[in-house]
Amino acid sequence: MTSNQQYDAIIIGGGHNGLTCAAYLAKAGKKVLVLERRHLVGGAAVTEEMYPGFKFTVCSYVVSLLRPEIIRELDLPKFGLHILPLDSAFAPMEDGNYLAMYADAATTRDELRRHSRRDADAYPEFSKVMYDMAFGVKNILGMTPPDPANPGLRGLRTLAEFGKHLQGKGKPWFHDFTKIMTMSAVDFLAEWFETDIVQSLFSINGIIGTMLGPRSPGTAYVLLHHYMGELDGAFTSWGWQKGGTGMVSEAIAGAARHFGAEIRCNATVSQVIVKNGEATGVALASGEELYAPIIVSGADPYVTFRKLVDERDLPADLVQAIDKFKFRGSSGKVNLALDGLPDFTAMRDKTLMRGMMEICPSVDYLERAYDDAKYGADGPGYSRRPYMDVLLPTTVDPSMAPPGKHVMSIFVQYASYPIAEPIDRDKHREDFGNAVINTLSEFAPNIKDLILHKQVLTPWDMEQKIGLTEGNIFQGELTLDQLFFLRPAPGWADYKTPIRGYYQCGSGTHPGGGITGGPGRLAAMKILEKGR
Repeated sequence: MTSNQQYDAIIIGGGHNGLTCAAYLAKAGKKVLVLERRHLVGGAAVTEEMYPGFKFTVCSYVVSLLRPEIIRELDLPKFGLHILPLDSAFAPMEDGNYLAMYADAATTRDELRRHSRRDADAYPEFSKVMYDMAFGVKNILGMTPPDPANPGLRGLRTLAEFGKHLQGKGKPWFHDFTKIMTMSAVDFLAEWFETDIVQSLFSINGIIGTMLGPRSPGTAYVLLHHYMGELDGAFTSWGWQKGGTGMVSEAIAGAARHFGAEIRCNATVSQVIVKNGEATGVALASGEELYAPIIVSGADPYVTFRKLVDERDLPADLVQAIDKFKFRGSSGKVNLALDGLPDFTAMRDKTLMRGMMEICPSVDYLERAYDDAKYGADGPGYSRRPYMDVLLPTTVDPSMAPPGKHVMSIFVQYASYPIAEPIDRDKHREDFGNAVINTLSEFAPNIKDLILHKQVLTPWDMEQKIGLTEGNIFQGELTLDQLFFLRPAPGWADYKTPIRGYYQCGSGTHPGGGITGGPGRLAAMKILEKGR
């Protein structure tokens, strides 16, 4: 069945990057169609009512990396973007003590001083160094990676502009930057702080979305990547989108529709139609065919290159690179509907419930959690006592649950994928969820009595539900060998593919994962270059 409708561009996947790409193309006057296989848009950034009256942010949960130029250029607040700040962090320790971080720097220093005067004194300088590094490299997030082997005039100009941007940073900046690009998070932090809980709390941003431990080289850069979180111009800021992260996707979708894009859900693309090395349309699972001279995949690199097109239409070196691309899903998600607020034994200041609660009592705890997953073939395939990033969205956004009730979002690491067959997936999921709840109950003893409903997602579940290869939330690990001009493969980091008219815009491209919108925007800019 062939549609008579002709489009200028078809976007495969209604994740936030696909929607961003669609919005920019539609804003430029293109006739755009977005095809999403699920019943709602958003991909991994969705809000769903999984239990009557309770709304869960199913996979993602916080907002920080959304590019400010996208918010501005698409006027997202007009379409419902409303981010509430999460301005504290609380990390309980196994001995009953805790560490808290606040929006106010002076209060944070007083809290650090409880643990170490040296750490309290080092904190302001550390914050300044991290800010300077993040500010120095944040321009990378908004540029198309040039190919060093064949940069062309545009690539040389991009590199020259970035080099000019870095001029005047001085030797200390470059020394610190070299360290953070090569060291482990813990080794880098140990040069600043002596207290274990401080190192542990700061290092968690270095392991999120990677199958690496806090002592693994390269995790210091991942820490910096998350340090570039920005809200209203403030670095290292994290927030909660009112209504959940699905409302970020809906805001971008609203902008896309405003500019004229058409969005179809329950529309699974099974194949990109390629003729004589050129993409001409897509075939849906329903048998329908749709045509456009521009086809853009918001899926991950494996789906984009190995499932949607024929291997014979790709050069052998690209096929090999994609087959070697590391996904290694390392995180799971547990969402709870609660009858009331949990009681964290160590929490003295209950206002900390309005922030992020981190179960990372020591560096050794995190490293052992990694070991559990790393040696998954000889164990359960998940951390028996995992790292958890816990959030109670209803403390800042009561609309997520009925009055007096609460939802809890728990990002969990580590959970490995794949797991050797045969395996009882239901039992594995239940055991994983129990490990999370049992560990959490060590720090909040009443949590089991409050649970009305729980949703548990392993990496395998995320692959099945969202279409993320191996359940990696970033569509590929953020390791140094998979960044910038190497993401997803050398020579193909500029959003183009070897197939004419076929582009990529997912998080498997630069600048990577998180709710950034960056890949979608940059892909649209690359496509629109042809019309200039």
